[in-house]
Formats: sequence, C-alpha cells, structure tokens
Amino acid sequence: MNIDYLLVPGGYLFGSISTAIIVCRLMGLPDPRTEGSRNPGATNVARLGGKKAAALTLVGDMLKGLLPVLIAHALQAGPTILAATALAAFLGHLYPVFFGFRGGKGVATALGVIYGLYWPVGLLTTAVWLGMALLFRYSSLAALTAILVTPLGFMWLWPEPPVIIAMVLMTVMLYWRHRSNIANLLSGEEGKISFGKGKKS
Repeated sequence: MNIDYLLVPGGYLFGSISTAIIVCRLMGLPDPRTEGSRNPGATNVARLGGKKAAALTLVGDMLKGLLPVLIAHALQAGPTILAATALAAFLGHLYPVFFGFRGGKGVATALGVIYGLYWPVGLLTTAVWLGMALLFRYSSLAALTAILVTPLGFMWLWPEPPVIIAMVLMTVMLYWRHRSNIANLLSGEEGKISFGKGKKS
C-alpha cells in the first residue's frame, strides 16, 4: 500500500479535532455547540469567551487544515492526493468523528487548507476577506466572498484540476453550512463583526 493514501484518512482525523470545544473546556467556557449560535467556531467562541479564546480557536482551526496538506507536500504527494487530503481535513472539521459529527462551518480550516496547497492563493483569499470585512463588517459575507474567489485564484495561479475540483466542492459545502447566515444577510438580521469581549448584546 502506498503510504500517500494514509494522508487522506490522516487528514480527516486531524481535521476532526474540534479546537473550539477543546479551548472552551480548557478555559471553563460553555460548550459552543449549546450556547450562542451553537457553532463550534471562532466567531461563536468570541461571543462566549472573548478575543483570546477566539484567537486560540482560529489558529487551531487553521492549523488542522494547514498541517496535513504541508505533510502531503513534504512527502511529494501528487495533486490528486494533495486535493483529497485537503478535502478530508476540511470534512473532518465539518463532521468530526471525535465529537459526534457536529462540527463548525469551516472557514478557518478552509483557509489553512488553501495556504497549505499554495500560499499565494491563501494571500489572495485573505486579502478579499479583509477588504470585505473592513467595508461591510459582516464576517459571514467576507468569508463567503473570499471563498467564492478561491477556485478562480487556483485556476489563475496553480491550475491543477484535482485541486480546483476540491476547492469547488469546499466552496459549495461552505455556502451550504452558511445558509442561515445567508438568510440573515438577506433579511438584514446578520450580526456585524464585534471586537469587544464577552457575549454580543
């Protein structure tokens, strides 16, 4: 058996480590699956515990997308294995086997995956997110816009078909996971980015 194929299940298992839940447990915060938006991600952790808890969650979620892909690169895996490993890590975050398959929406893990695959596209994605966040102050809108640009970024900067297919699939899944945010944006009920500590009013 080619060891490269162990990268895909390994990516899923690594992605299944729920940073939000672990951070909340270590910091004595409520389970993010039962409080706030009930999403185990950095934005909800910020509501429950402030900026430090959110930053730890964000970094952890990015690393679990980044590291499996970097390992695949280091082992000189081909584009198909790279794309499958990236997609597996992302799916692990969405549907973590260690936490009852109740995961987050995937933005930070997707960003880690993108940087791991090809960092110039990661910079493009980050720039779009920052621009949209500064202009409109909606985290969900910034994320949805940035991820929509990402497959085009790969087509332009690193046109590997398996990677592009994986990114299109990730984009579709991110939009599906953000369907409630999209509804809130359309109705004007989506909360804006807050830099304060504690729960949002």
